[in-house]
Amino acid sequence: MTQPRDETEAPHGEVLPGVSYVMPVLNEVTHVEAAIASLLDQDYRGPFDVIVALGPSIDGTTELVERLSRVDRRIRVIDNPTGSTPSGLNVAIEASQHPIVIRVDAHSLLPRDYARTAVETILRTKAANVGGIMKAEGTTPFESAVALAYGSKAGLGGGAHHLGGEEGPAETVYLGVFDRSWLSRVGLFNEDIRRGQDWELNRRLRAAGGVVWFTPKLVVVYRPRPSLERLARQFFSTGLWRGELARRFFSANALRYFVPPVMVTAAVLGFVLGVVGLVSALAGGGPASWLLVGFVVPAVYLLFVAVAALGAARKEGAPTGVWFLVVLPCIHFSWGLGFILGFLKLTKNIAAHTGR
Repeated sequence: MTQPRDETEAPHGEVLPGVSYVMPVLNEVTHVEAAIASLLDQDYRGPFDVIVALGPSIDGTTELVERLSRVDRRIRVIDNPTGSTPSGLNVAIEASQHPIVIRVDAHSLLPRDYARTAVETILRTKAANVGGIMKAEGTTPFESAVALAYGSKAGLGGGAHHLGGEEGPAETVYLGVFDRSWLSRVGLFNEDIRRGQDWELNRRLRAAGGVVWFTPKLVVVYRPRPSLERLARQFFSTGLWRGELARRFFSANALRYFVPPVMVTAAVLGFVLGVVGLVSALAGGGPASWLLVGFVVPAVYLLFVAVAALGAARKEGAPTGVWFLVVLPCIHFSWGLGFILGFLKLTKNIAAHTGR
């Protein structure tokens, strides 16, 4: 069998490098078929392959992905025994062959011009990694509320890869389109870091002299988690590993990463002090009654959530606004609590216990 070439000649004579799409998958039967279809539908004229690193799924994902690979030989399925995202990315990258590596998420849908735009950008800028905007879109009021939280400063605190911005060098980007030579130079994803491994890899790329480049021309549709439980688990795990990264590389972390844990600590402490003050007041006005002022902090937070929910209702309708009242605190407190525990060096113990 003839091996695919690493590059091809476009109609106007330019040489187009081959691209490898790498996708770690675990229990994603609902989304993975659409994600893979968006890769096969790209308008990029260069050669490509699709490497799916399949974790030990129990929801039918294994059977679905294997069926897709039998139908289209451009899709290769390889085992990812641990099921973790960084190990899946690494085994997929090692099994791929082309000079441009495009990271894909099972929850993401790439627009048809994604690979073409990304390759044009990486050739123009000579960047080590290129990425764009994660555009969260929901199909239910709950998912729409989550999507709004992703795309607002009230939810995730901003960042160009959520809110957009001008093209240029960046700290990190969503997903990533990599020059393989840079991956060879700095190493692949750190498999000890289950979440935030993209930020950590981008940190190494920048430290080695590479450029991480953001462009708003790359917009990827992302499907949020469909339930409150899965959302809470996702953000607790994300916060847990962000806390770990903040502890390891404290000065490299932007200030926005510390806002949720500070907010969680202040709200909980204010509530506890307020309860102490209330008990003291009910007992006859003891010296601790002044601690009632502690209730001001959680009250201000609840007011902030209510105002944000009203904005969500105006934009997406009342059902989404009502869900926003629940989604926003879920994201803040799950992420913030996870961050605190991760910062306190509890990441590996919790991840081992929960299987993440």
